[in-house]
This record gives sequence, structure tokens and C-alpha cells, in this order.
Amino acid sequence: MIRLLLFTGFLLFTFCQSNPSQSAFRDEQQRFPRVRTAYERTWSGWRLRLAAHGIDPDQPELFIRAFKVGRSLEVWARTRTTATPFVLVRTFYLAGTSGTLGPKHREGDRQVPEGFYQVDRFNPSSLYHLSLGLNYPNASDLRQSDSQHPGGDIFIHGSNATVGCLPITDAGIEELYVLAVEARAAGQDTIGMHIFPFPLTPENLAARRHSAHAAFWQNLRAGYLFFEQNHQLPQLATDARGAYTVR
Repeated sequence: MIRLLLFTGFLLFTFCQSNPSQSAFRDEQQRFPRVRTAYERTWSGWRLRLAAHGIDPDQPELFIRAFKVGRSLEVWARTRTTATPFVLVRTFYLAGTSGTLGPKHREGDRQVPEGFYQVDRFNPSSLYHLSLGLNYPNASDLRQSDSQHPGGDIFIHGSNATVGCLPITDAGIEELYVLAVEARAAGQDTIGMHIFPFPLTPENLAARRHSAHAAFWQNLRAGYLFFEQNHQLPQLATDARGAYTVR
């Protein structure tokens, strides 16, 4: 399966590793030919794009948001040393999909998760070119999904194939991977990622009010709405039932 194959040749480059300096993370990543090539192809363009949005290219802070309907993956950024709102700097098309609308509940259900996640792994040796791993299952998933086999190994990666991941083509993952490395090297320990079925507007929710997932989507709405209104990330918690709350 793709989720398992993504671990082939995988080295544990995580946010938790103890590098002597932040820039050492970038240096270590650039030991890999694919990452060096990705830098050569994309970093000069990223610097121009970030500067055009008023973002210091040497201090980027990222947030990623994806929607299943419309198959989009948005990259938002700001200068890390500021508290200014995030701005949308790039949108990628999801080159492949699997499953249906609704959360992931168990291993093998082919579902792309829905909820509030973090990028917690960098894989420069992915079978799907490059990949960024998500912390699925999170605390909410562990309470609401199959207790023994909730699944895992959810990545943003290259190619256009998927059984529950988010592929954005090889060219797309080169761009995103490089920017994520730069954010990590600049000191961003956590890159947030929110995954939604569709924009959680009253109209969209009303149109799907009879879905078995309607209550779950209503629970996601507070976090969605906070970002929509403020372009700042909400402070989230999970209650004993696995429901999200915005602090």
C-alpha cells in the first residue's frame, strides 16, 4: 500500500531531532539529491513570491489547509517573528483522491482524514519523490476511530496516486517541501494543517445536513471559522469524547 511504501528508505527526520542549530536541519536535508534539486528549481522563486506578499523569505512561518471538494491544498505564510495574519501564497491541486467525504476511521478504509493536524515528518527518500507526514491519528482520532487499527502513515507527497494521502505531483511537492524545510530551519517547530471536506459555510453544511457526518462537520466548524475570520490559527483542545474545542 502507498502509505506503507512511503516508509521505504525512510529516515527519521522529525521536528523532534536534536540538531545543534536550526540551520543544521536544512544542511542535513540538502544532503539528499532530491532535496538539493528541489532547492535549485524552486527556492529562488519562493523568495520572490514571499517577498511580494510582504513576508521575510528568511523567516517564513507556514500553515497548510486542504479541501476535498475542489481538490485544493492551500499554503499560507507570514513572517515568523510577527503576529500578523497569515496570507495565502500558493494553492496546489490535489492530483489524486481516494475515499469519500468524512473522517478516517480505520486502517484500510482509503479515507483522507478530516480535522486538525500537524506536519511531523520530513521524508527525503519517499517512493513518491518527497513527502511530509501528518500526525494522524491525533488525540481526536484516537477517541473516535477504530481503537486497535485506526490507520496511519498519512502524507502529502508527489505523484498522483493515493490510498488516503494527499498527492500534489512531484513538481508540487518539491515546492512545498523546500518551503517547509525553510520554515523549520527558521525555527517553526510545528506546521499546522487543517483538512476539511469542503468550506464549512452555513450553506454547504445545510446542503449536507442529512449526512452521517453532519455532527462531525459541525464540530470542525469552530476551528474553520476562527481561521476564516482572523487568518490566525485557533488554539484547539480535544475533550474526552474526541470533540474539538476552540479555546
